[in-house]
Amino acid sequence: MSGAVGEDDAAWERAVVAAVKNAPFSAPKTLTLDGAVKSTTGRLPSPSLFGRYPSLEELSVAGARLSSLAGFPRLPALRRLSLPDNRLSGAASLAAVAVSCGGTLRHLDLGNNRFAEVDELAPLAPHQVESLDLYQCPVTKVKGYREQMFALIPSLKYLDGMDAEGNDRLETDEEEDDEEDEEEEEGEEGEGEGDEEEEDQGDEDDEDEAEGDEEEAEDDEDDAEENQPDADAEDKSKAANGSEGSAQSNKRKREDDANGGN
Repeated sequence: MSGAVGEDDAAWERAVVAAVKNAPFSAPKTLTLDGAVKSTTGRLPSPSLFGRYPSLEELSVAGARLSSLAGFPRLPALRRLSLPDNRLSGAASLAAVAVSCGGTLRHLDLGNNRFAEVDELAPLAPHQVESLDLYQCPVTKVKGYREQMFALIPSLKYLDGMDAEGNDRLETDEEEDDEEDEEEEEGEEGEGEGDEEEEDQGDEDDEDEAEGDEEEAEDDEDDAEENQPDADAEDKSKAANGSEGSAQSNKRKREDDANGGN
């Protein structure tokens, strides 16, 4: 058994590494492992493998022959979980999911599994699951299945793609859900960007102020240069007046000397 677990873990490791390698970010928000592993033990890998990616918001593990979700990893940001085409059944499987991501989980796909009784879905009741798919599960044949499910999970808006009145889920509703997810992400990013913009604006204001000081200094220099010719002209005027006064004084002195001599 331990050998099978080791082989399974190695296969899961390779599948996760390959999926993350193709992701656009180092901390992926979406991880798709559909058909990537055919578990020989019916279990997920060690929780630490998925636990490396706490930012995951969407996880899809379809067709992996899973019969148990014991030890489901704690994923505090997970909003969408897709586990169709497996062998899951019983409340214990969903209890593991509820404990690990019940606070954030909104969309759960359990189509084509082995849930046969409504009570098996009871672990989801306290949480805010809005969309649940159980198509091709035996429970869908239970009398009053839809009414019981909507009564069991008060937050449920859509069951197998339809609301409580039997109306198909509109594409616009799906788009609104996607937009809400994007708005939440943008809101978180926007907080950081806002701080950066304030810093950038502050830097720009400092630069503008410095440029203003430089322009003011240049204006003062220009004024000084414009006033300089006036000062030079005044000095020349004073010098000319002084020379003229000296010449007149010398002339009077010569006349006085001539008169005295007479």
